[in-house]
Amino acid sequence: MMITLTKRSYTGETDLEPIADLIHACEAVDCLDEGSSIAELRQEIEAPDVDRDRNLRLWETSEGTLIAFAQLWIPESGEVRDGFLWFRVHPMFRGGTLEREIVAWGETRMQEVSRECGVPVSLRSGTRESDGDRIRFLESCGFAINRYFFRMERVASEPIPTPQFPSEFTVQIGEQQKNGDAWVELYNQSFIDHWNFHPLTRDRLDHELANLPYRPAFDLVAVCPDGQFAGFCYCTIYDEKNRQTGRNEGWITVLGTRRGFRNQGIGRALLLAGMQQLQAAGVETILLSVDAQSPTGALKLYESVGFGKSFTKISLFKALESL
Repeated sequence: MMITLTKRSYTGETDLEPIADLIHACEAVDCLDEGSSIAELRQEIEAPDVDRDRNLRLWETSEGTLIAFAQLWIPESGEVRDGFLWFRVHPMFRGGTLEREIVAWGETRMQEVSRECGVPVSLRSGTRESDGDRIRFLESCGFAINRYFFRMERVASEPIPTPQFPSEFTVQIGEQQKNGDAWVELYNQSFIDHWNFHPLTRDRLDHELANLPYRPAFDLVAVCPDGQFAGFCYCTIYDEKNRQTGRNEGWITVLGTRRGFRNQGIGRALLLAGMQQLQAAGVETILLSVDAQSPTGALKLYESVGFGKSFTKISLFKALESL
């Protein structure tokens, strides 16, 4: 029987629960560890740099049941704009033309960006290495694998070495709240060399502080003798997600060292200090994600303090022609 579908834009808060329910229905089948709480969805969708009218789409049945959701993350600047397409289709409605319609929507939207900004554009998407169906589908749409990322984990109860910072360096906490501009500048200078880097803005930081769980003790900054911020480690415990999954996990959310301060042991010391904070908070497992080809040697660092790979995620890429 033919099913009539309606595509529409995001309309606000009332859409969050149906989107979360759709993601959970997909997660029950796919087991990708990508469930999302309403709070996490709100934080991401309501961010100041998200064009909710043009970069979000929902597909519904004639009865109003949500069966697919797609989001494009599009950087605000760059010589090439590489939009990242994330989407979920309810398991009962997969395998037809809907997935191709979603990709076609993403391509059309990015071509609009090309015309508006006068720059080349591309489309990216990603999934777990084990999700063969999604990988084969994206490859059939012209995508090619171009990067690998590892999810890593460590048992929190295992002994953590004492952090050893260079002499005269101090560690300050809560700088995202106390000195947001300097923290944003430190973040951008720490990640400027990384693959597919896009600058963090102060508006985005303020939005995340207002919408994500934040503890000043998890916000660590290494400060050199002249007061300059040299590196940082920021940790998070997502209590709502832990309740949903029945797990007790904490994240090394971001870790970075500014150019000119690398190879002095600052990153390792900050990592260990962050791990100690999560251990003291009582989590059972510490998680992080890392670019498998990170130019800073991050993978070796994490392995050296006891992290092991739990699974691999793949980034796929498709260059688009301007219209």
